[in-house]
Amino acid sequence: MLDRAAATAAKTYDAVVIGSGHNGLVCANYLAKRGLKVAVLERRHVIGGAAVTEEIAPGFRASIFSYLMSLLHPRIIRDFDLPKHGLTVLPCSDMISSVSYDDYILFSEDMRKTQASFAKFSLHDAEIYPAFDAYLQEATKVVRSLLWETPIDPSRANLRSFRESASLLWRYRKIGRKMYRLVDLLTMSAYDYLREWFEDDRVMACLAYYASIGTFAGPKSPGSAYVIMHHIMGEHEGAGGWGFIKGGMGAITQALASAGRVMGVEVFTETAVAEIRVTSGRASEVVTTTGDVFRARVIASGANAKAVYLDMLNEADVPPEVLREVRGYRTFSTAFKMNIACERPPQYRILDKARADGSLGDFPYPTYCHIAPDIDYLERAYDDAKHGWYSSEPFMTLCTPTIVDDTLAPPGKHVVNVFGGHAPYKLKNGDWSIEKEKFKRTVLNGIDNYAPGFSSDIIEAQTLVPPDLEAIIGVPQGHIFHGELSADQLFFQRPVSGYADYRTPVKALYLCGSSTHPGGGVSGIPGHNAAREILRDIKARKI
Repeated sequence: MLDRAAATAAKTYDAVVIGSGHNGLVCANYLAKRGLKVAVLERRHVIGGAAVTEEIAPGFRASIFSYLMSLLHPRIIRDFDLPKHGLTVLPCSDMISSVSYDDYILFSEDMRKTQASFAKFSLHDAEIYPAFDAYLQEATKVVRSLLWETPIDPSRANLRSFRESASLLWRYRKIGRKMYRLVDLLTMSAYDYLREWFEDDRVMACLAYYASIGTFAGPKSPGSAYVIMHHIMGEHEGAGGWGFIKGGMGAITQALASAGRVMGVEVFTETAVAEIRVTSGRASEVVTTTGDVFRARVIASGANAKAVYLDMLNEADVPPEVLREVRGYRTFSTAFKMNIACERPPQYRILDKARADGSLGDFPYPTYCHIAPDIDYLERAYDDAKHGWYSSEPFMTLCTPTIVDDTLAPPGKHVVNVFGGHAPYKLKNGDWSIEKEKFKRTVLNGIDNYAPGFSSDIIEAQTLVPPDLEAIIGVPQGHIFHGELSADQLFFQRPVSGYADYRTPVKALYLCGSSTHPGGGVSGIPGHNAAREILRDIKARKI
């Protein structure tokens, strides 16, 4: 890592990448792997974007924003040999969801365990679950392959677009009727989608829960079914493909940065970007807030699309229709995050029962838990936000990585990550500077209902609502995906129509962050795909 003073003397690169989030680092590394001289500019004092590990109390470190491993693709891990650079994936326990103060559902990769848990509430749901899982996994398999595609522009009437469209259709010619499954996922509500299979609201809530994570929607909102699949596309250990990273999520970006350094990537911290300069229609320089200038053949940005188009570029350099679409790109967030240093993890009312049932397997404690008893609970949490206020009973994910990772807290102590919703970016007739402490108490009261006395075990609790997330790491309106995962903001319309292929209307300027296909989550795929397109254009002498 270099400081700003060092940056003054090092101004010319083949490529400059804005932002050291995981996608920015992935993009930078793939470019460097092909021999380009690359600089990465990071606004904060620490690299990593949303994948960082920082101290929250003396001796306690937490994954401040992103908190679970799921989507980082094995291909990217292999390409940069990230285990060699310190990346270690630790399995988490099967997910346990409290459906009441004294009962729970177990959601496991082991089909029989999940069926046995569902059977406590509905024999029908237990019996149908394998067929549902197979049905959903078939659609997921198609989408997993689409993640690596560069979105086509079906509106362009030229030979290249025709060839690209024809090539895409040919590659996916065997999808057949599975296409209808994708249409259902993109248009139906999670509740309606699941109701075609299941009958018990508690069972449905176990699956519909994922539709509300990080998005301003409830399980009965049209289009929310797709978000279920987005959250189960991971290919790693743990319930639904989830796992912990030893040393916290910051270990991912530290490993990427380490791999990049070997290939010559230079990362500059405390180097905030003020402007992307355009000369004769081509991006040519990045100017920092302190006046430093970085010149490059190629500029790629992992920052959100709104920041690039509306803040970093001169309005005159962007077509009016693109500006209009960018301004309409929906990023309103209602997600919150709490990082807790504590004497002991939550002592759930269902803990003894789960142990007696043998539901924890080899784990002494459930490291991954949900609080969302049924569909109506999830919908009420959304209703509060829909009308401009934070949820009186928020849904919550509670993770305790210190059960398997002893690097994050002093011996015998713990760190608990709480993520949930809804907490609107803006409050109707309210102000977060006044309400945040009250909301924190609401969250802790909700946890205490299911784990009595937990509040008294807390040493320190960091509470982050959407304005905090936006201020600290630059996610638009605090949106963890850089924008809603809805049908009109996916594939060839993400972030705007006509420029979903990681390129922009400005020559030599690319987007490589979560605003682009396939969206948010710590996958690295937007960074990979953007680098591929940059290298294609370099090879074709377009830049």
